[in-house]
Amino acid sequence: YAPWCPACQQMEATWESFAKESERLGITVGKVDVTQEPGLSGRFFVTTLPTIYHANDGVFRRYRGSRTLEDLQGYILERKWEAVEPVAGWKSPSSIMMHGMAGLFHFSGWIRQIHNYLTGTLGVHVWVSYAIFILATLLIGLLLGL
Repeated sequence: YAPWCPACQQMEATWESFAKESERLGITVGKVDVTQEPGLSGRFFVTTLPTIYHANDGVFRRYRGSRTLEDLQGYILERKWEAVEPVAGWKSPSSIMMHGMAGLFHFSGWIRQIHNYLTGTLGVHVWVSYAIFILATLLIGLLLGL
C-alpha cells in the first residue's frame, strides 16, 4: 500500500479487521508501505495498489479477488488460494531476478535522495541536478567502457 493511494485508504478498515482475525484464521497478516520500502515493491513487482499476496511455504500467489472482509476470510478458510496459480519461478519474490529488481528500486531511491538533497538542502536548480546526473551517467559509462 501507499499512504497517498485512495484505493488503499478505502481498504484500510477492511484490512485492519482482517488482521484482527488473523489468529483465528491461522495466518499472519501484514502491510508494507512501498514509499518506505521501495525494494519490496520491486521484489514483488508491484504495479497496482493495493497489491495483496498470499504466501505459504515459500510459494507466492497474488490475490485478485474482491476486497471485502468476507471474501478475504473465505479465501483462507475455504482454501481458495489452492486454485490460484503460483507466481512463476522467475517472478517469485525469492528469485534472483526479483532480488536484482529490488536492488534497482533501492538504487533509484538513493538517486532520488541525492536529487532532493541537491535541490532542497543545497538549493541547486532542478535542471542543474539533472545535468549532474547526466554527466555522472556518461562518466560512469566511459569508465566502464575503458
